Amino acid sequence: MAASPSLREIFLVALRLGCTSFGGPVAHLGYYRKEYVERRRWLDDAHFADVVGLCQFLPGPSSSQTGFTIGYLQRGLWGGLAAWVGFTLPSALLMIGLAYGVAAWGHLGGAGWLAGLKAAAVAVVAQAVWGMARSLCPDWPRRGLALAAAAVLLLVPTTWSQIAVIALGGAVGWRWLRRGDAGVQSPVRQAQGSESLDRLGTLSSSKRPVARLPLPPSLDELRRAGVATKSEWRRGVGWLAAFFGLLLALPILARATGNGWWLLADRFYRTGSFVFGGGHVVLPLLDRAVVAPGWVTHDTFLAGYGAAQALPGPLFTLSAFLGTVANIGPGGWLGGAWCLLAIFAPGLLLVLGVLPFWQVLRRRAWAQATLRGANAAVVGVLLAAFCSPVFTSGVTGVRSGGLAVAAFVALQLLKLPPWAMVAAAAALGQWLL
Repeated sequence: MAASPSLREIFLVALRLGCTSFGGPVAHLGYYRKEYVERRRWLDDAHFADVVGLCQFLPGPSSSQTGFTIGYLQRGLWGGLAAWVGFTLPSALLMIGLAYGVAAWGHLGGAGWLAGLKAAAVAVVAQAVWGMARSLCPDWPRRGLALAAAAVLLLVPTTWSQIAVIALGGAVGWRWLRRGDAGVQSPVRQAQGSESLDRLGTLSSSKRPVARLPLPPSLDELRRAGVATKSEWRRGVGWLAAFFGLLLALPILARATGNGWWLLADRFYRTGSFVFGGGHVVLPLLDRAVVAPGWVTHDTFLAGYGAAQALPGPLFTLSAFLGTVANIGPGGWLGGAWCLLAIFAPGLLLVLGVLPFWQVLRRRAWAQATLRGANAAVVGVLLAAFCSPVFTSGVTGVRSGGLAVAAFVALQLLKLPPWAMVAAAAALGQWLL
């Protein structure tokens, strides 16, 4: 592995990735591997695969968590924050700018380009459901679990029911899905092909000078190799306590004060705490969080979601758009920044808390089985969101249905980049719808 980079280098590399990483979480992992493993040699393939495994295990935006972890392994907490800010900043600024434009345009109900974005959202979510189902539900027990989860959510469409079906899916997996999972292709394997996906790499000795009495590794070397010290275990417990403390305290604070700041923080923090399986899963959770109480109109929400598909970087930056346009809380760019921090905070806290224990946890069969069940339930969550409100809002007639089908074909068969498909759908929507 190369020498530890500076904070400035970590930030600038992540910033460039944030400006150029189109295509969603799996594509982001491919960009990461090319930059961090092949080009800069900050970590090796085995180490990279294990970092991805950790971030797939935890709730939250997996690609952002992976970038944060790589920065953390290089320069500790400040390195992680530098990597996260660099990767998130470009799309967050663009989404806040779009929110100001939406506010200036006023009512969006009859806009043809918005109808095109809704049709594009149908295609994007359909592709996400299809891809996740193939990867996370390779057998009938998990397919049945996904269908059952979707049915429950269509009958009881609330935020808490979404959380409940994911938790129940994890419980079902813990009890009945402890067999091997050879048929599932992990996101990192999709991104990098047939590279090794085994275990966390230890410090490589191939490039060290031969010495009769080698010096013990430094704390930085231990951290970069994924070896936790007792002090890091204690800090990990502290980060986990902070995660659970906020998860319990924010709802109480929001209800007790009725303050818009705390109401937004509660909804977005809770959303970020229960997103498993990929960025698209945030769609139904955010819809229930901000559209159901009337803080953001449904048309505006789908406009932001559709536009987010055309931008590089993490889909979670949709939160910056929603915080900017919300009719509660500070509003404007300050509201956007507040919601952005709230939705990313739980995922980053969980990484910091679990990372010291990952080497032990990842070998437990019950942990792997629980994740299989939770991920199958996540497919059901996204399937329910596809049925309602994405499909019902995006396909309102023959023309919009045809546009949605064409968009799906462009994504799935023609492999058109998502940003190009979204732009074309918006333009065709303005002309046809």
